[in-house]
Amino acid sequence: MSGLIFNIQRFAIHDGPGIRTTIFMKGCPLSCWWCHNPEGICPSVELMWTRYKCIHCQSCVDICPNRALSFDEDRLMLDRTRCTFCGKCAQICPTTALKVVGKWVEEEDIFREIEKDMMYFDQSDGGVTFSGGEPLLQTDFLLQVLPKIKSHQIHVAIDTSGYTTKEDLEKILPYVDLFLYDLKMVDRAKHKENTGVENDIIKENLRSLISKKKHVIIRIPVIPGVNDSKSDTDEFIVFLKSLNDDIEVNLLPYHDVSEKYEALWKKTRNAITKDLDEAVLRIKNKLQMNGLKVKIGG
Repeated sequence: MSGLIFNIQRFAIHDGPGIRTTIFMKGCPLSCWWCHNPEGICPSVELMWTRYKCIHCQSCVDICPNRALSFDEDRLMLDRTRCTFCGKCAQICPTTALKVVGKWVEEEDIFREIEKDMMYFDQSDGGVTFSGGEPLLQTDFLLQVLPKIKSHQIHVAIDTSGYTTKEDLEKILPYVDLFLYDLKMVDRAKHKENTGVENDIIKENLRSLISKKKHVIIRIPVIPGVNDSKSDTDEFIVFLKSLNDDIEVNLLPYHDVSEKYEALWKKTRNAITKDLDEAVLRIKNKLQMNGLKVKIGG
């Protein structure tokens, strides 16, 4: 079985303890408009165009066998109904302004990359993190890769939205040392409005992991105008305190990645970040006052 990934980042230091190799898997059931990795949302191969790299040489337009590309003044246009993502345009692009996002890999391909960094894992108490997208959208592939990684005593972390079946979560539990668990907001309707899905299963799966004494760090992306109000903070406190008295929380400040959305020919909205630092500190202080372990950043 193959898995679809869109990046392998070596020497990562924000995706779990120590120095890590982070495997970014493609496909996510959520559609958060602030997603830092929008190229990981679609569960299939895509094309990205970076405007500032483009020299408008028209090579991509000329080579496309399906006439899916054209220029509208200085902007490259993609006709998705014609594009088969064959990659010929990216291969010929002299400045790498065009690239194919998404690569099918085998278990051996993943482990070959991991082996390169095993010395750093040993020296830093690091390991491997599967991120995305949503790794658990490809649980069957994970179940091929994870046992081999754990057989080499490598620390494994999963960065997840928690939006998966209880059965799939149970299957990977024996092979995972740490869950980096995203919690966007507590309110069900608000979660649906901003991510495209309700959060009942997310909260249920989180409770299950905590009850099984798994190591979980909850990651809250702080999005201005979405989940940074005083009432949002109060809801986080009530829910988190109901889980455990020893919860670890990471607050992840919003970053504008609208350029990535443009590169994917997708629209997004931008949050107003004027008072973001103040909001993050306010949320941190409030959570800490209620006995929660909190830090800013991953």
